[in-house]
Amino acid sequence: VQLQASGGGLVQAGCSLRLSCAASGSTFSRYAMGWFRQAPGKEREFVAAISWSGYPRVTDYADPVKGRFTISRDNAKSTVYLQMNSLKPEDTAVYYCSADKAIATMRRNPQNNYWGQGTEVTVSS
Repeated sequence: VQLQASGGGLVQAGCSLRLSCAASGSTFSRYAMGWFRQAPGKEREFVAAISWSGYPRVTDYADPVKGRFTISRDNAKSTVYLQMNSLKPEDTAVYYCSADKAIATMRRNPQNNYWGQGTEVTVSS
């Protein structure tokens, strides 16, 4: 599966951004989708993920973004979204979308995930 992320930018603290990730090349609806981020000088870290099945779908969030970020998906458009509200300077990073068969394996073995190119988010104070 090929992934194309977009929506990053420069915003002030407290503002919102919505990232999008369009998938192609495989059955999007069969993959768990997620977002990771990498801040300057730091390792890549998990942000959020959403399952491929279930109603409601299972979601998972890293503690620093709980209550501020919301992940969602539109299987008809083969797109996953990350709505980011109340942004903080510490959210500044390159954000990557990712795909794997399940949320658990996506988090446990990210080296095996499908990856898109990153989209840069900068939050000024």
